Amino acid sequence: MLAALKDLIPGAEDWPRFVRNRSEQYEARLSLVQIPRSSSALLAGMHGSVLPVVVSHGEGFAEFGAAGAGQLAEAGGVSLQFVDNHDEPTVRYPYNPNGSPLGVAGVCSADGRVTALMPHPERVFRAIQHSWAPREWHEDGGWMRLFRNARVFVG
Repeated sequence: MLAALKDLIPGAEDWPRFVRNRSEQYEARLSLVQIPRSSSALLAGMHGSVLPVVVSHGEGFAEFGAAGAGQLAEAGGVSLQFVDNHDEPTVRYPYNPNGSPLGVAGVCSADGRVTALMPHPERVFRAIQHSWAPREWHEDGGWMRLFRNARVFVG
């Protein structure tokens, strides 16, 4: 929905449209994503993390205009990327469930105030929500930081 409203969001001009997955099917499972350095307030301090996240969508392919995904990435507007088993951004299925260029799974506005994500971190923010989690996670999963960042951002 946020991507469809990009004309109303300052700094979101280069955001893609999200259309039918390349697999032509609804994708629902855990995938791995990395958090690149971006201006996203929600993902502050999380860059470099590789985390499992729930994917649950049929229209997640990021279709870019003339500017392309590279320009958005260079400007720090790509906030999440699907990665392969070597932690490298990928377009290969099944690592990238929708086929988006550069593995794009999330974008953010230039000032970082608006972040749009295709995966669902709200479904895996506690360690107990995972089938396996490292002992050092204790109760919180890696995505809990996103929600704490949101709380800090809104004051």
